[in-house]
Amino acid sequence: MMARKLFGTDGIRGRTNSGAMTALTAMKVGQAAGRHFVRGGHRHRVVIGKDTRLSGYMMESALVAGFTSVGIDVIMTGPLPTPAIALLTREMRADLGVMISASHNLFADNGIKLFGPDGFKLSDEAEAEIERLMETEIPLVPPEMIGRARRIEDARGRYIHAVKQSVAAEIRFDGLKVVVDCAHGAAYQVAPSAIWELGAEVVTLGVSPNGTNINDGVGSTAIAALQAKVVEERADIGIALDGDADRLIVVDEKGRAVDGDQIMALIAGRMQDRGSLKGGGIVATVMSNLGLERHLAGRGLDLVRAKVGDRYVLEAMKAGGYNVGGEQSGHMILLDYGTTGDGTVAALRVLASLVRSGKPASELLHVFDPVPQLLKNVRYEGGKPLENAQVQAVIAEAEASLAGKGRLVIRPSGTEPVIRVMAEGDDQKQVEQVVDTICEAVRAAV
Repeated sequence: MMARKLFGTDGIRGRTNSGAMTALTAMKVGQAAGRHFVRGGHRHRVVIGKDTRLSGYMMESALVAGFTSVGIDVIMTGPLPTPAIALLTREMRADLGVMISASHNLFADNGIKLFGPDGFKLSDEAEAEIERLMETEIPLVPPEMIGRARRIEDARGRYIHAVKQSVAAEIRFDGLKVVVDCAHGAAYQVAPSAIWELGAEVVTLGVSPNGTNINDGVGSTAIAALQAKVVEERADIGIALDGDADRLIVVDEKGRAVDGDQIMALIAGRMQDRGSLKGGGIVATVMSNLGLERHLAGRGLDLVRAKVGDRYVLEAMKAGGYNVGGEQSGHMILLDYGTTGDGTVAALRVLASLVRSGKPASELLHVFDPVPQLLKNVRYEGGKPLENAQVQAVIAEAEASLAGKGRLVIRPSGTEPVIRVMAEGDDQKQVEQVVDTICEAVRAAV
């Protein structure tokens, strides 16, 4: 298998106008992906969406030029969440979908995510093949075969309609006051509209994008603004999405943050009670709390752990026949309603549970007691500290001391020269001691 140089764990991402993230790269991606997906004699088409970054227009134009030059018709949606592009790709019978976004990063970065005709993110193999094609001379079509490009105006309405289908028809959100923080990102129009249409009183944050303010002090990676607003407005609940609205963090009426683990526990429990949970459990990552695993085990459910990254969660879900999966960071994948993480759908499920239960959010969303968990990062300059014998001995000792009472996860970061050391267990002091001892050993080895 050929290594991917451009594509990381979630498409291509980087600082705009430098390195890989230029208009030229985008055009080449369009040409190569267009070539890769030619499958027969029909008119091929691609759906292209974006978030609200200043560079979105530049990248969109370059991708349109790339695709049309190899004979692919282009449908542009304007700013929409990533899951909306996955949905429209399937709905419009397109041959592929493209989302232009750098998710939760600040505005200076941008990225390109690709979806196949089934609405799922591309496999590592398909990405490697597109990279290979980018390095070749791609034949351009004759003038009469150049693709057409058009903008569609009703994409937002289609997505709002689709996400509302994830809530039972009899459910109304009347009487709920909800603060919705859209991170000045892709969901700034659709998420508040969907929640308002179902009857809630909506207070908005992060809904005035200007090209440079996406994720800046708002959204799921900076929830202090939402926490303050929920308390100030005496709202029932707060919803925070990220720049491309594929992840969700919730804030209860007291202003406390609720992470993806509690949300997964809630959704999985409700679905088990209704008999709609498949696979006899859920898929999460190695970072999910041990408290979640124990809670699920108490309900006779398994917790399958995948590597960090929503594509790995999805792979494990498909392999084991599960329909609920997600990450502690708030990516929720509900395969009954979509093919990728969707923060708005997950939010509607939480709000529907809030209505059905009649409980306050602080009670409903505290499904289990998390065990003490500590994560520290150790930077290193070079070498492979985890292969050092002394480090390995310290890790083995730590694992033995936590056996049966906790868990240890040590992994190098996929994006920077950092070793992540995470431990959790019933005894807070022990957890702190284990993490510090390992961090010291890693530092000494570097």
